[in-house]
Amino acid sequence: MGLFIATFSALFSVVNPLGAMPVLLALTANDSPAWREVQVRKAAIYLACILIVFFLIGTYILDFFGISIEGLRIAGGIIISKSGIDLLRSKSEYSKGRAINKKVKEEALLKNDISFSPLAMPMLSGPGSISLLISLALELTVIWDYLLVIAAVLVMALVTYLILRVSPRLVSFLGESGISAMSRMMGFIVLAIGIQFIANGAIPMLKSVFGAG
Repeated sequence: MGLFIATFSALFSVVNPLGAMPVLLALTANDSPAWREVQVRKAAIYLACILIVFFLIGTYILDFFGISIEGLRIAGGIIISKSGIDLLRSKSEYSKGRAINKKVKEEALLKNDISFSPLAMPMLSGPGSISLLISLALELTVIWDYLLVIAAVLVMALVTYLILRVSPRLVSFLGESGISAMSRMMGFIVLAIGIQFIANGAIPMLKSVFGAG
């Protein structure tokens, strides 16, 4: 059960569905609540599928490209750390444009269906969450552990769906200051996860270099 809780906690911090609420509302401002709910439901399903697929085949991707686990952890840690720093800044313009640049946002406003792109990817299931799961997969040895991680991903997708479904009420209740405060708290956790990732990759790599020398 500890693996399930740890995986869910890390995923919740990195996926950060709370930070996606303002973006969802901005992109669906002219849509009906029923259509927004459809988009959120599909995005949650896509989120679960994307993360589970990368969790199961990620190790084969690393082998194909010859990427070491240390390299993955350092690269993933840098991406996660950057996301944490952005959240710590907690600027209103960031909360309105989280994980998507201006061109992507303009394109999304012209699309009828935003559930897969940009909502599910890259806003929710980005490089940080994917690298986290691939790194975790390399440490597991028994089927039960794999099932626990998949269960954590499914629960994460369900929680994301529930949060985004009630996002209009949550944003209205929390207000800009509330969202900013929560972003800062999540940012600190995400930054800590990113730094730990970098350390987990850099320390073994340095040991092998200096050990070989």
